[in-house]
Amino acid sequence: MLKDTRYIFVTGGVVSSLGKGITSASIGSILESKGYKVSVIKLDPYFNVDPGTMSPFQHGEVFVTEDGSETDLDLGHYERFIDHKCTKDNNFTAGKIYYSVLKKERKGEYLGKTVQIIPHITDEIKNRVLAASSNCDIAIVEIGGTVGDIESQSFIESIRQLGLELKPYQTAYLHLTYVPFLTNAGELKTKPTQHSVKEYRTLGLQPDVLICRSEYDVPKESKEKIALFCSMPNDGVISLPNLKTIYQVPLRLAEEGIDKKLTEILQLDKNKPKLNAWKKVVKRKLDPSSEINVAFVGKYVDLKDAYFSLIEALDHAGIHNDAKVNLNFINSEELNSKNYHRVLSKADAILVPGGFGDRGIEGMILAAKYARQKNVPYFGICLGLQIAIIEMSRNLLGLKDANSTEFKSKTQHKVISLVTEWKNKDGSIEKRSRDSEKGGTMRLGAQNASLVKGSLAQKLYKKKTIFERHRHRYEVNPDYVESLEANGLIVSGRSEFKNLVEIIELKDHPWFLACQFHPEFTSKPKTGHPLFCLLYTSDAADDTPCVDLGGRRII
Repeated sequence: MLKDTRYIFVTGGVVSSLGKGITSASIGSILESKGYKVSVIKLDPYFNVDPGTMSPFQHGEVFVTEDGSETDLDLGHYERFIDHKCTKDNNFTAGKIYYSVLKKERKGEYLGKTVQIIPHITDEIKNRVLAASSNCDIAIVEIGGTVGDIESQSFIESIRQLGLELKPYQTAYLHLTYVPFLTNAGELKTKPTQHSVKEYRTLGLQPDVLICRSEYDVPKESKEKIALFCSMPNDGVISLPNLKTIYQVPLRLAEEGIDKKLTEILQLDKNKPKLNAWKKVVKRKLDPSSEINVAFVGKYVDLKDAYFSLIEALDHAGIHNDAKVNLNFINSEELNSKNYHRVLSKADAILVPGGFGDRGIEGMILAAKYARQKNVPYFGICLGLQIAIIEMSRNLLGLKDANSTEFKSKTQHKVISLVTEWKNKDGSIEKRSRDSEKGGTMRLGAQNASLVKGSLAQKLYKKKTIFERHRHRYEVNPDYVESLEANGLIVSGRSEFKNLVEIIELKDHPWFLACQFHPEFTSKPKTGHPLFCLLYTSDAADDTPCVDLGGRRII
């Protein structure tokens, strides 16, 4: 461990969605490969306490940490790129900061003082950053939004103050900007970046490193021009053009010398980063030897960020099996009894992901029915498991009204119902009802489950007990499990507490598996995840559960 923790503060300018999260995660990966313990912290300027109740169309995916925190999707990037498990301390919002300060004010903790942005809000932000970084060598602190936004000013002010309070070699300021290419002019324009840095400097900060995002590589002359007008050394300006895959970003940043620059600023060891694992990932990603077509039947398919970790996990499966995974995104609202055979006919496998609410549910049920009847591999995640239970209850048990109380509260056959009680990792018991507040009231975080010996799940995991992350309110009603098992259902995984259904399979089906948890949250490009290793080559072990698809073996 370094004696003094180093801090890299990452901000963005010009426009949002430049890739601050992936850039922060990539820098963390580079520094980790040099032997440092790295943590990444995301500060979000919106006033929601957390993103848990926000629409996926507003915010994208909600990433769930092992300790059950509902966080920004950027934390998924952090966990996928570096060997660090994020907690509730790795993500906090302006809403959470203000809420905390107001609670302290109501308790009289400020001794009658006037509560203000400075120092009370900024002190709260600084204290949380320092607390979250107490057990690491290097903390990368990413501030959401764009420099100049009124919402983020308290966060910018906080990192300015930290630069004054910490030792000079403990802090580095990294600013991500956009260098647009004007087709009519046929050239890259540096003026937006210059103005972004100007705005940054008016807030009392000077970037040590400027990362220039662009459609094309920023040439040496343009980088020198940016450095001159932004009062920076030439080696502080780094080009990061659009790449074929996000997994090239650590390699590209290393080529541009970012590790040398940060080593100089933060007084780190001068050893070279070890990035061979990333080179292998990129090679397999860009040059696969086979491919598979997966029908992705969901309700948020118009915004791919709503399924970011899931899409990445499927990508990891392809990488680890030297295959390209072609995703056919199907809006479940548009799937009906007249077209589902035609729409799903070319799918090598069908995936039904998580989600909330009754919109598009009947289309998902048709997808599960097609997979079961046509012997097409099926993978259901969270809601996807509940969909499979509803479909089998209706079509195998003859319970035409079978449904979830989430979708139809007064249904006669409540095969999926509200979870009212469960045990947390610390052993405490949580209780909820339909009238409980929505925020933070779900079965959240990683919990233990036991697997049935000889089941498909047990063969994939190669272990008896698993520890996976949850984010849901509803569970399989145990009153119907015995009848379903008599009709071919296999409950191959159950929770440690209350014996809840965690994984289901089907007898006499080549590959049918659904889980109540979210395995995508723990999949990594370097290691993948057992349930997402969809493709196996013909030399796979004989005991590997698989089905032959025209020379390919799919699992």
